[in-house]
Amino acid sequence: QVQLVESGGGLVQPGGSLRLSCVASGSIFNINSMGWYRQAPGKQQRDLVARIFSNGTTNYADSVKGRSTISRDNVQNTVYLQMNSLKPEDTAVYYCYVKVVRGRYEYNYWGQGTQVTVSS
Repeated sequence: QVQLVESGGGLVQPGGSLRLSCVASGSIFNINSMGWYRQAPGKQQRDLVARIFSNGTTNYADSVKGRSTISRDNVQNTVYLQMNSLKPEDTAVYYCYVKVVRGRYEYNYWGQGTQVTVSS
């Protein structure tokens, strides 16, 4: 099994910064990608915030591009999301995920989520 433990969420004022961390453990021998999704209040779906592939390629949602940086520590199986210039619309529950490849199949695992609230 795979476990993901997130940390770093909280209450921050508009314009502030946060750094989210997510540590993966368990059967994670072949990671395809790690990253973050978020679910805003009142929304049913989770939206991609940022992800990083095993080759170092990164993707960002347009809404956070230029304000956020995703990075990964391959030894510690940890992914980080540095978020700057936070806006109230960044308020959401942020979920870490990891995509693991086993043979021909890919499996997504999710953390329990960490709340980020941007408010004055």
